[in-house]
Amino acid sequence: MTEPQSPVLVIATTDPESRGILERELRVRYGSEYTVVVRANYAAAERLLSDLAEQEQPIAFVLACYNPVDRGGLEFLGRARAIVPTAKRAVAVTWGDFASSTEVFHAMAEGKAEMTLIRPELPRDEEFHATITDALVDWNMAQGIGFEAVRLIAAERDARSHLLRDVFTRNHIPLGYFTAESAAGQSALADLGLTDADLPVMVLRFTTPPTVLVNPSDIELADAFGLTRPLDTSTTFDVVILGAGPAGLAAAVYAASEGLDTLLVEQEAVGGQAGTSSLIRNYPGFSRGISGAQLAFRSFQQAWFFGSDFLFMRSAVGLQADGDNRVVALSDGGSAHARAVIIATGVNYRLLGVPLLEDLVGSGVFYGAAVSEAKAMSGRTAFVIGGGNSAGQAAIHLARYAAQVTILVRSANLAASMSEYLIEQLQSTANVSIRYRAQVTGGEETDGRLSGIVIEDLDDGSESAVAADGLFVLIGSSPHTDWVDGVLQRDKGGFIVCGPDIVEPEHGRAPFLVETSMPGVFAVGDVRSGSVKRVATAVGDGAIAVQQLHRYLALERSPA
Repeated sequence: MTEPQSPVLVIATTDPESRGILERELRVRYGSEYTVVVRANYAAAERLLSDLAEQEQPIAFVLACYNPVDRGGLEFLGRARAIVPTAKRAVAVTWGDFASSTEVFHAMAEGKAEMTLIRPELPRDEEFHATITDALVDWNMAQGIGFEAVRLIAAERDARSHLLRDVFTRNHIPLGYFTAESAAGQSALADLGLTDADLPVMVLRFTTPPTVLVNPSDIELADAFGLTRPLDTSTTFDVVILGAGPAGLAAAVYAASEGLDTLLVEQEAVGGQAGTSSLIRNYPGFSRGISGAQLAFRSFQQAWFFGSDFLFMRSAVGLQADGDNRVVALSDGGSAHARAVIIATGVNYRLLGVPLLEDLVGSGVFYGAAVSEAKAMSGRTAFVIGGGNSAGQAAIHLARYAAQVTILVRSANLAASMSEYLIEQLQSTANVSIRYRAQVTGGEETDGRLSGIVIEDLDDGSESAVAADGLFVLIGSSPHTDWVDGVLQRDKGGFIVCGPDIVEPEHGRAPFLVETSMPGVFAVGDVRSGSVKRVATAVGDGAIAVQQLHRYLALERSPA
């Protein structure tokens, strides 16, 4: 077996001073693990990228310049996107060249560059390297490069394996995936003595000896990872938080950091829907953008470091008051007792409602999952349904791999539902097109996998069948609140009503802003009626809930 090729970092600039500085910084810091290649003009750099792509050498990072000496970097990066769409692209600017900022920001909005870096003026510029390291982390995760903590062997068109890959990717668990039909998959099964096993098969390679699981249930998986432990029903937490999306994680960070005994319960993966975003560009404090998975994982680590307890592979199925305490019934038959509860269960993607397509979920049809499934779309045709930011981010990420990506939108434009920077980037991405006033009404399958979809023109009612290798559905949401039906007040859409919107509150006082119709139970993030569907506001909700929870607990301690 040949040794894997080192990923390539490419530097291109006509500015000799910048070229020398950048080459020195990248060779010293990354030269032992990456191949650093430098070109003094952009035509030569384009030829290099084309040659490397033709040789199937992995290109991780492309760095160009834009300053008074070199004005060609931005256009080069735009062309590089078409040659090596999976590579991270950055433009280096020089400190004090403020006149260039407008052009740089406009180019980033168009997607020519993904990040901007200030050229180091002295060695050991850690801010410069921190940005590059974050980009390389995202690139390596997307390529599936690195330590294989878990090996998954599954049938190619297995919906269960799709769900597992999505969960592992979002939880930052290094995963090696092999189809059972491939030579590598068959060899791996034979080595395990499982040539006729019930798929999927998982090997936890970080245990000694490796743990082999054959078609494991969620609970068996959690047990194998050491994530399950029976809750002591005599233990009463200060707060139980349900859901590890941005709102739930923020609540856990604030609650645990302020000394509250905190338990967070999550059914699937940290990050919620935000965790599936390939790049969040408008979250305050991250001017260069951050992937949803990274943002969620950092918040998870922060909550963990402050002392939050986590219970995975569980969901809430019931809620009741028990005197001054609140009891959450869990899907494993257990229960969690707490003085207060914060509901951050988020929302689910709304279903298409097309039976044939629903049967193909995991076999070409995906709800969200653009990050985990994008590589499988290499050279193929993908469609994205939806007009919000999540759909736009999914399309941009898929365009790195797919030959063509088409966004299908029911409305006549995107202005009312998508951020302007995403619209500009979509419009400037050559292999992305947008079809307005369209919806999917049917599909076609070949050998159990999606092969085509039927698109209806909403203006004239005509239908057309088109070939499709992947369909990614992000068409709004429905809240995960059926489990509190009849217990908490909900609006017509099923979202939980809070604060002043509660009808005939029975609190004996004015309900707090994010408090539900049951005193001591709060709802935050997308699940709350009237919430703004943005990551930043979800985080704000989580912080507000903890502040109001303190007030609630203080009232409970006060003598009558």
